[in-house]
Amino acid sequence: MSVHLYRTTRGAVAVRGTHAVRLPEAWAALVVRDDLYAYLDACLSDDASTTLPDSQEWLAPLGEQQEVWAAGVTYYRSRTARMEEAAEAGGGSFYDRVYAAPRPELFFKATPQRVAAPGAPLNLRPDSQWMVPEPELGLLITPSGTIIGYTVGNDLSCRDLEGENPLYLPQAKTFDGCASLGPCILVSKALPPAATQISLRIDRADTSVVDDATTLAQLKRSLGELRDYLFAACSFPHGVVLLTGTGIVPPDDFALAPGDRIHIAINGIGMLTNSVRAWPK
Repeated sequence: MSVHLYRTTRGAVAVRGTHAVRLPEAWAALVVRDDLYAYLDACLSDDASTTLPDSQEWLAPLGEQQEVWAAGVTYYRSRTARMEEAAEAGGGSFYDRVYAAPRPELFFKATPQRVAAPGAPLNLRPDSQWMVPEPELGLLITPSGTIIGYTVGNDLSCRDLEGENPLYLPQAKTFDGCASLGPCILVSKALPPAATQISLRIDRADTSVVDDATTLAQLKRSLGELRDYLFAACSFPHGVVLLTGTGIVPPDDFALAPGDRIHIAINGIGMLTNSVRAWPK
């Protein structure tokens, strides 16, 4: 049976059903353990228990020295959207080639200080007019390359910047408040089933303006394949979170606006909710 691991303002909490245990170890020590599931399973077998962590306590499940990386064009819908963006600038075929190529697109996404906690606001980049969330399954991977857990990720993206020129990808993807992770890490010995649903809802005022879903069955590449390419020439002594791409793209006439609330849910993990705000002055 899987375990949900929360990083909170009062430390790490492991949860199974209604049983919760507050852990003495620092988050940085937990996320590098290849035996994390067995360790948490042993902790939860003890009699000691605590209250379930309140959502106001949740922090992004990311260590202070961990990086966030991401994969792109891993779903057919994402490939189509990227080609539509680039076509406006006179290109687009390179996205089709990436989708079909043996090598995936991998890019650096964020440092911990640029990742928002569940419930915290994300930032709308001031030089972009077409920003959207990208709901993604995130992998928690240890320094040895072992995938030990899964989380919900929001890879906030500037479609206009990326579409104008692929060399603008770092600016389209990486900025303060460009991502969110949470609400927890699902620690499990089993891979998520292909039927696992990822859903996106965006509320504006009291109205739902985007409501869509996909499943992991639409993911073209295996999780292990994405991991292997990431670790081919990079080491991660503190572990890493790898976002695996999006299969949900809002309509082309949609752009996030200040005050919008983004809800991303993955079956078995939970729901990640963030608002968006104009660039802080």
